[in-house]
Amino acid sequence: MKIRIWDLPTRLFHWLLVLAVMGSFITVKLGGNAMIWHARLGYFVLALLLFRIVWGFWGAYYARFSQFLKSPKRVLEYLKNGKESAGHSPLGALSVLALLGLFLIQAITGLFTSDDIAFEGPLVKYVSSTYVELFTASHRWNELVLLGLVVLHVGAIVYYKQVKKINLIRPMVTGDKEFGKDSDSMPQAEDNRTMRLRAMAIFIAIASILNYFLR
Repeated sequence: MKIRIWDLPTRLFHWLLVLAVMGSFITVKLGGNAMIWHARLGYFVLALLLFRIVWGFWGAYYARFSQFLKSPKRVLEYLKNGKESAGHSPLGALSVLALLGLFLIQAITGLFTSDDIAFEGPLVKYVSSTYVELFTASHRWNELVLLGLVVLHVGAIVYYKQVKKINLIRPMVTGDKEFGKDSDSMPQAEDNRTMRLRAMAIFIAIASILNYFLR
């Protein structure tokens, strides 16, 4: 039986974040005029992350933090028995939280960075040169940490596919996950027009606020 796990706004957030992060990585390596797009993609990443935080409280069932963030005891139980859950597993939830936190740090520190040549974040003018250097260094070091965590994230997806025979990518594309006959009582993610309009309104509000303060 198919259960709707990931609503459309959550799926769009995930894949748009993937594309925006890839674009940010490519443009920063190109440098020069590409840094203009690096900055724009950084603003977009920040808007996406802030949306996901809000959606974690007001979003669909499986997207809410209260549904997938578990206590240390539950994480240890999962490591012992490996019982899978409908949404994020307890260990997967920790990975998601770490990625969201580190991407948020990367986006925020980027607002205060400067390479003294072609790029200067929009909030550089509000802090001293000492803090600009600190934020710039943090931005560069955090990039390495993020790369490592992303590699682990992709490795976990491959492990689930090859070893556990669980496809984690398909549900994030279609929104649905296959369960046995005893899944009748499992809740479906709210993925209707009202929820999608709510998500759109939240994202537009966040983007408008960021545009006002960062332009």
